[in-house]
Amino acid sequence: MNGSAASRRVVTKFEFYRHVMSKYNLAKDCHFPRDLPDFRIFGYAWKVVLVRKQQRIGNIMPTPEELARQNIDKQLIACGWTIQDMSGLNRYASLGVAVREFPVTGGEADYLLFVDGKAVGVVEAKPAGTTLSGVAEQAGGYVVGLAPSIPHVTLPLPFQYESTGVETLFRDNRDPSPRSRRAFAFHRPETLQEWVTPPPPSPSGEHGWRGGETLRGRLQNLPPLNPGRMWSAQIEAVRCLEQSLAQDKPRALIQMATGSGKTFTAINAIYRLIKFGKARRVLFLVDRANLAKQALKEFQAFETPDDGRKFTELYNAARLESNAIDPVNKVVITTIQRLYSILSGEPEFNPENEEGSLFEVGSVLEKQPPKEVKYNPRIPIEFFDIIITDECHRSIYNLWRGVLEYFDAHLIGLTATPSKQTLGFFNQNLVMEYSRTRAV
Repeated sequence: MNGSAASRRVVTKFEFYRHVMSKYNLAKDCHFPRDLPDFRIFGYAWKVVLVRKQQRIGNIMPTPEELARQNIDKQLIACGWTIQDMSGLNRYASLGVAVREFPVTGGEADYLLFVDGKAVGVVEAKPAGTTLSGVAEQAGGYVVGLAPSIPHVTLPLPFQYESTGVETLFRDNRDPSPRSRRAFAFHRPETLQEWVTPPPPSPSGEHGWRGGETLRGRLQNLPPLNPGRMWSAQIEAVRCLEQSLAQDKPRALIQMATGSGKTFTAINAIYRLIKFGKARRVLFLVDRANLAKQALKEFQAFETPDDGRKFTELYNAARLESNAIDPVNKVVITTIQRLYSILSGEPEFNPENEEGSLFEVGSVLEKQPPKEVKYNPRIPIEFFDIIITDECHRSIYNLWRGVLEYFDAHLIGLTATPSKQTLGFFNQNLVMEYSRTRAV
């Protein structure tokens, strides 16, 4: 008995993991980075064993975190990502690959995001109900914890998400003052690729990003305002708006009395945001179709203050007359009704539905529940960088709120008489107040 016991040998955990790999036939289909420590492989192998046991049982209820990951998987796939486990790692399976439970210093990233074979970011998954504002630090540890041998764009990785599958926060670590912001869904792989790829040299020979890698960086480095034909109140409005954008405030409201040139002021701001801020697209929302026609005429008539050319000679501006948005347009003019129809995937929209003013049916609209918005891969969340609402009915901030918050964009409101509801939507950030009293 004693001799038998003495002859026994303690089996190390590493030997045990090799036994597990062999028993469950994991060795031939698990491809790990060469420098991955044995204990990481052991931990992964054991997780696979547990999952396969659950699959055999078949009736085990998923945990809240598993449910969150299922929802995250669906959202990532809808946004153009290919989902993989470490056991089937292929960074080049598609342009965007999200690899589950990727080992990094200090733990495992729930998802490591690869674009064109290079790591660009992480997703930290949490059960529904988790307060995500406290998760950013954990995700931040993973963007710096990637082994240098893993192909990557930069370290720390530029992008991080925290998500429950119901709520998602996004942070661009290249911003001057990185901080998380709410996102309706994930950005598409081609968008992240565009963001980390330096633009070609400018005609003047300047290389790279002028004023900053990100939109928020460029908004902090806009050149001094050329007032052109603007008068004092309009100049003040543009300057105050740009100060708000430089402070990375996501929403801003401009109050200007009727007849004071709100649209003209907005076009001056838009011109600078496109030319110097490199905003990819601006959405200009109006109350009804007739106002969309008038707005387009103002864009067409606008002479740029620096070289005198017309706005539409430099940038495409279009009023939507169908449910197709040409991506070459820098400015898209439409109503919230048509925009909702487009996001809903409707092939056509009855023009008569945007002929009347929402102010005429405001009391009816205010009794309706908020419109439900679903992700539309044809119009991803990053499609617009800036959204401007020009004197729209306050129902746009309640009934249609989800349409505005769908986009990962700065929101700017123009109004003559802001309501409490409107002020609340714009976080009380009234950057310009030029009331009728002041105008007189």
